[in-house]
Amino acid sequence: MPPEPKTCQSCGRTIEWRKKWERDWDQVRYCSNACRNRGVSDVDRRLEETILDLLAQRARTSTICPSDAARAVGDEGSWRDLMEPARRAARRLVDRGEVDITQAGHVVDPSTAKGPIRIRRR
Repeated sequence: MPPEPKTCQSCGRTIEWRKKWERDWDQVRYCSNACRNRGVSDVDRRLEETILDLLAQRARTSTICPSDAARAVGDEGSWRDLMEPARRAARRLVDRGEVDITQAGHVVDPSTAKGPIRIRRR
């Protein structure tokens, strides 16, 4: 039987127990790295807006890659540095219920997704 859920100390969301936290469940305090860091910068907000804008320009069932948002926000030389912030922006949008993250066409848990991901409207 999994332990009782907790409440995120930053945003107040419910944190459900996950197998990967089994050893450290006593120390889990935040629902995501974004809440842990609490530092959402202007670039982070621009990435979130860009992800939503790019999805709005495409068909309802279409997906985008985080690199699409990184390229739109960054320039030719800096977009690669924005790849992880773009993935984090997508995870924040998943937490808010605005998008899904998929791999091989299937919705995946953003906290456990490894490798290439796609973003689609929920």
